[in-house]
Amino acid sequence: MDPKPQITYDDFVKLDLLVATVKSAEAHPNADKLLLLQLDDGTEEGRQICAGIRQHYDPEELVGKQIIVVANLEPRKIRGEMSNGMLCAASDTCCEGETAKVVVLTPDKQVTPGSRVS
Repeated sequence: MDPKPQITYDDFVKLDLLVATVKSAEAHPNADKLLLLQLDDGTEEGRQICAGIRQHYDPEELVGKQIIVVANLEPRKIRGEMSNGMLCAASDTCCEGETAKVVVLTPDKQVTPGSRVS
């Protein structure tokens, strides 16, 4: 795996990482690899994100799960749906020639939606 370039501490602290609870999840209507997630991020309106994890998770297994979100990523329209952030996940590339297993990162204990990750 090629390492990414080093960043400064000042670059790192620009990331707004927070905990959100998945309120609903469904297949994206216009993309085979995406799920649409409705999140409780501690705000009144919540947020929607598009996540490229459809091949790794059934939507119903994500509902109620707490995830880590990059909350201050510039909003982007993906295949006709707005995505207001990005979830954090790990790609397990343990074995050469195998398809990477994707695992959504979660806190090990329940915390209040909107809690900051530091």
